[in-house]
Amino acid sequence: QVQLVESGGGLVQPGGSLRLSCAASGRIFSINVMAWYRQAPEKERELVARIDVNGGGSTNYADAVKGRFTISRDNARNTVYLEMSSLKPEDTAVYYCYAKLVPSWTLHLSDYWGQGTQVTISS
Repeated sequence: QVQLVESGGGLVQPGGSLRLSCAASGRIFSINVMAWYRQAPEKERELVARIDVNGGGSTNYADAVKGRFTISRDNARNTVYLEMSSLKPEDTAVYYCYAKLVPSWTLHLSDYWGQGTQVTISS
């Protein structure tokens, strides 16, 4: 009923850039928050960046990515982006899109996840 579809992952050399996209589709009444998480092998999933979709679009970033990553949104397309630059090998992980939204058939806030996209930083 609701899908989050990520795109844009891949293999990049250290110092390079990538742009991830996540489009939410389906029977959505409203979206409150969208975010990017990542999970490296043998590590826990961690928040990378989040953005408030409603209101002023305030953002939060993990300390490890501040100044290098930028999260933005296109409300008309229910899409969130993650611009990543100055990439480091330690940024290698599966990146997951997350949304806290209200499906139109429940009108209750619910959590949704994308399937993940691999980002590999290596020379």
